[in-house]
Amino acid sequence: MYNNEILLKEHYSVKIYKEKQDLDKDEHSLSVNSFALLEKYQPKKIFNNISPFLFQKKENCYHLQADYYIGADWLIEGEKFVQVEPKINQKHIENFEKNVDSEEDKTEINETTNEKEIDFVKMLLDVYASEIQTQYTTDLVHIFWNEKPIPIEQKQDTLTPFLVVQFLGILKNIVRKGLKKSYYKVRENLNNRVKGKILVGTHIKQNVLKNRLTKTFCEYQVFGEDNLENQFLKKVLQFCFHYIENFKGFPNKEDVNQIINYCRPAFELISTDIEQSELKNIKYNPFFKEYKEAIQIGNLILKRFSYNISMATQYEQIEIPPFWIDMPKLFELYVYKKLLENKDLHSKIHYQFGTHGNQLDFLISNGENSLIIDAKYKLKYKYRYIHEDIRQVSGYARLKKVREKIGFSENNDTHIDCLIIYPKTEGEITEINFSQKENVKPYYKIFKLGIKIPLNR
Repeated sequence: MYNNEILLKEHYSVKIYKEKQDLDKDEHSLSVNSFALLEKYQPKKIFNNISPFLFQKKENCYHLQADYYIGADWLIEGEKFVQVEPKINQKHIENFEKNVDSEEDKTEINETTNEKEIDFVKMLLDVYASEIQTQYTTDLVHIFWNEKPIPIEQKQDTLTPFLVVQFLGILKNIVRKGLKKSYYKVRENLNNRVKGKILVGTHIKQNVLKNRLTKTFCEYQVFGEDNLENQFLKKVLQFCFHYIENFKGFPNKEDVNQIINYCRPAFELISTDIEQSELKNIKYNPFFKEYKEAIQIGNLILKRFSYNISMATQYEQIEIPPFWIDMPKLFELYVYKKLLENKDLHSKIHYQFGTHGNQLDFLISNGENSLIIDAKYKLKYKYRYIHEDIRQVSGYARLKKVREKIGFSENNDTHIDCLIIYPKTEGEITEINFSQKENVKPYYKIFKLGIKIPLNR
């Protein structure tokens, strides 16, 4: 771990003191000048105006606590940065049970034993293997390219694997449907014929001055797959392949290589003549939404490697821009994928159903058996519940547009069941079974249901 790094895990708390000696494992010390800089520090507010970690002053020190996002960002640029790993502390989860009647957690658990690492790459792979449209899988990560890069070890890098899996997941869907065909320009030195238009300047240099009188250098259009967009995708695929091959610790490497092996044959006849200037300025056609997402994420990957494929073979120590990954959004999509596994619900699931500024995660329109579902990436739901969340989901059930969507008339006083789905780290069941939902006892027709999320062994 770097000396300028403050390592956090979900709900893990650390303290920062001014020139303190004899530090505990969850404590850090700064010089007088650096400590003074924290007075003006404000964490970024990005995901729906939420800060990715908690930062507040208590007595003679600053408290930092990870929340529901993973990533890295400067606390003091060039000197101290915060990195949140995709790890959870089992002891902290057990602490919820001890304080089940309290609105606030009474103790802080900072032990490193019983830690479990969330396999966010497996969650992402599952999402892209489903029928979820790519328009819903965007904005999962915020990257701050204009800020100073952060030095980390490659094994700590969560940004690059995330982007690579995002790109490969979309690319697989593109290949499954077939590569886009379009008109593209070809420049060729033709023998004894002319096609399209003659590039006079190049023709003089290549042929006239060299006495090649039977040759004509022409530019003409061809309709096919070897267009600029597919050349760009192939280039990014090459970067991804080199990165994965040279990163022994790449998560879920076998599954990811299967996607690469699935995609590569489709690009065998696609050239790699695309110039670096074209890589940086590639355009996309809005009618091909999957291409749009693939090109956007592909640009992030190329930018991450500075458009230099040799950077994709770096190991051990690297630099990444500050970034944050939206784990609550990823969990929401993971729940969506699990709901879609129930084929009987396909036509009844309404994802991100919106009305009057309110947006439901899921509405299952099934008459009297209709259900409003909210996905909450909060482990504490195994032992507790959060009144604010329940008020929110209950309010959705009162919306007239929601009741109209499921076929309830204004005279129908039937209450709609509300369900909160939360993540679990134990057990083997990974599917959503509504028969296993539990009552939230103080409330009427409010239920909760845990679903196991993938963990690294």
